[in-house]
Amino acid sequence: MGKSKILVVGGTGYIGRRIVKASLAAGHETYVLQRPELGLDVDKLQMLLSFKKQGARLVEGSFNDQQSLVDAVKKVDVVICTMSGVHFRSHNLLLQLKLVDAIKEAGNVKRFLPSEFGMDPSRMGNALEPGRVTFDEKVVVRKAIEAANIPFTYLVANCFAGYFVGNLSQLERLTPPKDKVFVYGDGNVKVVYNDEDDIARYTIKAVEDPRTLNKTIYVRPEDNILTQNQLIQKWEKISGKKLEKISISEQDFLASMKGLDFAGQVGVGHFYHIFYEGCLTNFEVGEEIEASKLYPEVEYTRMDNYLKIYV
Repeated sequence: MGKSKILVVGGTGYIGRRIVKASLAAGHETYVLQRPELGLDVDKLQMLLSFKKQGARLVEGSFNDQQSLVDAVKKVDVVICTMSGVHFRSHNLLLQLKLVDAIKEAGNVKRFLPSEFGMDPSRMGNALEPGRVTFDEKVVVRKAIEAANIPFTYLVANCFAGYFVGNLSQLERLTPPKDKVFVYGDGNVKVVYNDEDDIARYTIKAVEDPRTLNKTIYVRPEDNILTQNQLIQKWEKISGKKLEKISISEQDFLASMKGLDFAGQVGVGHFYHIFYEGCLTNFEVGEEIEASKLYPEVEYTRMDNYLKIYV
């Protein structure tokens, strides 16, 4: 049997472009959905053309044309959707329901990986408003997949390093703070940080693995389970700079939500669940569903090495 043919929906996005790269590197015949709605977005078009140069195949399809989605899906064995679910970029998770319908109609897909890649939505039933919409919508998509009897893998990738590590997990910035750092509570809640390229490699490993069929897989490598304090200490050691630590109580942090726009409120709510409740690590994950245990051959990036680029 040859390698699976993979279609990436959302291939020009933050995680999508990395998954396209990982798929090509692993030798898969890789298709990327080219949506006519990109209009005059020349950056996206040029990215798609760069994929084509690297060997990917572009296939046209629109969420406004169901038959075009069915035709695209019929070309492949695996569909990976990476459409954005964050409100400060674009939020269109429920569009995936049209993709579910297309996969069901096509009838040939051996595995579907919907747009997950963050927290496990099945564990976020008590999430705060308004941020819970992200988890609620992902659960809606999961239920549709399972009702249609579509073979699936859900990939829980926890905190993207690009958004949570270089900034020492500060809101509203992406680079390390210069003088002072805000610490959530006592800073000792365990968090999981992952390099986005590693997430993509684990994703591609999982698509053909019978062990991951109809399972939720967690990217939770042991060395990347860190508290915020530990992350700060790594940065201080690498940079040679000591930062002033300012602790924010749970009450003050939640109060900061008042007056923020919708996207800001969503962000604060998600940070609260991660850094105060510990929603990423307050449950056990067996070796049989943890990505670094399933695929020890993947040399994942440790966060002290990740931070060195910021010095």
